[in-house]
Amino acid sequence: MRLLSMLAAIALSSSLFVAASVISNQPLRRSGEDPVFSQDFPDPSIFRDEDGTWYAFGTTGNGKQIQVAVGGTFYKQWTLLDDIDALPQPGTWTTGRNTWAPDVHQTSNGTYVMYYSGEVAASPAHHCIGTAVSDTVTGPYIPDEEPFACDLDIGGAIDASGFEDDDGKQYVLYKVDGNSVGHGGSCGNTVEPIAPTPIVLQEVEADGVTKVGDPVTILDRSDEDGPLVEAPSLLRTGGGLYILFFSSGCYLEPSYNVNYATSTGLRGPFQRAPRPMIRTGEYALQAPGGASAVHVDGRVGVAFHANCPQGPGRCMHTTPTVVDGREVRVEID
Repeated sequence: MRLLSMLAAIALSSSLFVAASVISNQPLRRSGEDPVFSQDFPDPSIFRDEDGTWYAFGTTGNGKQIQVAVGGTFYKQWTLLDDIDALPQPGTWTTGRNTWAPDVHQTSNGTYVMYYSGEVAASPAHHCIGTAVSDTVTGPYIPDEEPFACDLDIGGAIDASGFEDDDGKQYVLYKVDGNSVGHGGSCGNTVEPIAPTPIVLQEVEADGVTKVGDPVTILDRSDEDGPLVEAPSLLRTGGGLYILFFSSGCYLEPSYNVNYATSTGLRGPFQRAPRPMIRTGEYALQAPGGASAVHVDGRVGVAFHANCPQGPGRCMHTTPTVVDGREVRVEID
């Protein structure tokens, strides 16, 4: 696989040289295969605070319910804040363990809101989405005592992420965790009948928590996705293109990937890319996924996890991308 990756990089080198001559002077990653954070840090989400500091929030690990790492620049090495657990006590409806996929946004009044996936105390085989607030970006966040989205009949809900559109309206995307009530197979959902795992869009008020109307499905799994789609992250380009990053396949297997779909409208229809943006074997990565997209110096930067090259766990990577029409592609040095 490493040889194939090298050959692919050589074939792309001439076009990448032209692109590199006009991009921002923000440093690129050293290479596609090097993590920017070399400890277990799954499902990274990214937030840039008002002072320009980059923060990453990760799933339970390294002795913390919600990990926080800090970076001076997006594409360089990040450092774990060892003395910080951003959510030491998740909502009382949770088990207080196995808290997944946090995402942080700041509201118009300066309050920070965290969305997280909590293990349900009454049904630990499932997760639901909770919300928590803080006056500081690193917390500690104080959880609401009721989940934000939690229909256990359809599997619960995970992988929430916030989005603010150009008109200032606020939204939360999340995945209905249908594979948790599936009938077996890869990630519990490749044995018929296959359960849907839709990604939905929920409008919220300016507080980032109060719902406005009902959620709208903007994408669901297809046969080519295998058991699921999950980990949504939505971004709007300066040209008005909505890019929905997501993962398909199974996170335990090489099938996991960083995929994307595009639309000219917030609610779709979203047009799937002809192939995932990042797959196992490319840039020496194994099971890449869980991406979070942000604007970095006028371009789209993506953070994601992949199996750590030097040991157990999932390490964080970052990469710049090139958006060409509706195509989004990784750019490496």
